[in-house]
Parts: sequence; structure tokens; C-alpha cells
Amino acid sequence: MEDYGHVTVLLNEAVDLLDVDPTGVYVDATLGGGGHTSKILSKITTGKLYSFDQDLNAIQFNQQRFKDEIASGKLTLIHSNFANLKFELNELGVEEINGILFDLGVSSPQFDDEDRGFSYRFDAKLDMRMDQNQNLSAYQVVNDYPLAKLTSIIEHYGEDKFAKAIARNIVANRPIETTFQLVDVIRNSKPEKVLHTKGHPAKQAFQAIRIEVNAELDVLKKALEQGSEILKKNGRMSVITFHSLEDRIVKRFFVDLSTPLKLPNGIPVLDKDNQADFKNLTNKPILSTPEELEINHRAASAKLRGIERIK
Repeated sequence: MEDYGHVTVLLNEAVDLLDVDPTGVYVDATLGGGGHTSKILSKITTGKLYSFDQDLNAIQFNQQRFKDEIASGKLTLIHSNFANLKFELNELGVEEINGILFDLGVSSPQFDDEDRGFSYRFDAKLDMRMDQNQNLSAYQVVNDYPLAKLTSIIEHYGEDKFAKAIARNIVANRPIETTFQLVDVIRNSKPEKVLHTKGHPAKQAFQAIRIEVNAELDVLKKALEQGSEILKKNGRMSVITFHSLEDRIVKRFFVDLSTPLKLPNGIPVLDKDNQADFKNLTNKPILSTPEELEINHRAASAKLRGIERIK
């Protein structure tokens, strides 16, 4: 399904995992092009959907796309980071929900907009802000961060084994104004044989800088916690990730929620009285089908996980 220049990944699988109640209250935490929002809307009758996005472009696009659903009160669009989930919903009088969906990462329009500075494929000013009202951009990270911090970001968020060399060369070549200037610095930081292997040499470092600019992993942890706290009994959470760092966070969070507390030996507690509050719906992640991969190569790294509140 293509909207807003964006092909929605795992569209049916992610919404099916929510087991939508037509009368329920749902949240699409990552509105983007509106693919998942549209699918959820098709399944609810008297229910309500609240869709979040920190990117004003996404909000404005979907205000037009869903103007009838918004006018009827079936859909509410919220221009905010999903780290503000509970606050924004409480402001609207919503304290419990039947389900929430997260489709993480950068949407295709953000990658493909040359002016946003997300992609190493276009020459643009360093930016990478999902919320263009925030102050921190890729320019500040690249040009102002000290060597040690820059190295740590590229090493941990980008999992690039040449992080030290890349960070040293970034510092040595400051100021770096554009994406192509940064790509050149990264290329010059890697051995020739590595440059001829599969994948763009700047991919990991660009990912690392983008994660830092948008505090993606920190806000994900906050949003997962808030989402789980406001789920009703039998409510479900569905999460699509696109890289290993996100997936590890989601996997660990779901395992922790669905694991009963370990009690000291000898405490007389029945198994049924020491059940976890949640059930993990996906011990192994759901992946894209071969058919989906044929039409959308960006689906290759997608992993879908789900969890349900059982008490």
C-alpha cells in the first residue's frame, strides 16, 4: 500500500496482531503515511483511533487524507513525539486503550526528501530531525560533539567497527556542512577492501547519528512503558522494528513483561497466583513474506513482535 510516497511494511500482520475490537480505543503511535491508521480505521465502527507523529509534514498530509474521519470524531491526529503518549492521551481524557501499534524508524518520505538530510544518497545540509522544531540536528552532532562521545555513538548506535577512525576523521575535517561531505569523510576512514563489500559504507554511521539526533532508543523505551501501562485487560501492543538495537529493546521489554516474578524458595505461592500480567504473542518475530520483499526492499529488515495484557 503506497501513501505519502511510503509503502507500509507488514500492514496486515501488524494490525491483525492487535485483534481489533470494532468498539475499542486504539493508538497508532507512528502515523507516517497513514497506512496502518487506514487499516485500523477500516476495522473499527464506534471505536476511536488516536494517531501520533512528531513530523508536521505527516500530520498535514493525513489531515487531508482522513478529513472525514477526523470530522466525525473517529480519528484524532496528535502532533507529538510518542514519548509523550500518556500525557497527550490524558489531555484528551483517554486513560485506557485496547491496542497500540508502533512502526519504528524513518519513513520513506523522510529518507527521500533531499532537504531533510537523512540520506547518504542525496547532497543536503546535515539535519536528520524528525521533529523540525527541535534544536539538535546532525550538524551539531557532527561538528560539536567531542571525539569520545562521537566515537561511542557510532560504535554503539551504528555498530560500525571503524567507529574510532570515522570519529577521528570527522573531528579532523570540521566543519562538515553536508551529507556528501560526511560520506566522503566516512569513505576515507575505511579500508579499500571494505568499500567494495555489500552495502553503502556510510549506512551505519548515518544511522548512528540519526538515532542520536532523535534520541530514538530512549524515547522508544519510554513509549513502550507508557503503552503497556495504559493497555486494558486483553489489550495488545504491536511493534515493527527495522534494526537490531530497536529489536533487542522490544524483545527484552516483552520478555520482562511476560515473565513471572522470581520468588525466594519456600514461599507458599501457587503458580496461578504468580502469573505475569502480559503474554508474549511472538516468541519469534514475524517477518515479511517473499511477496512483500519483492515489492519493497525496505521490508527486509522488518521484525514484528506483539504482547497482550492478560490481567
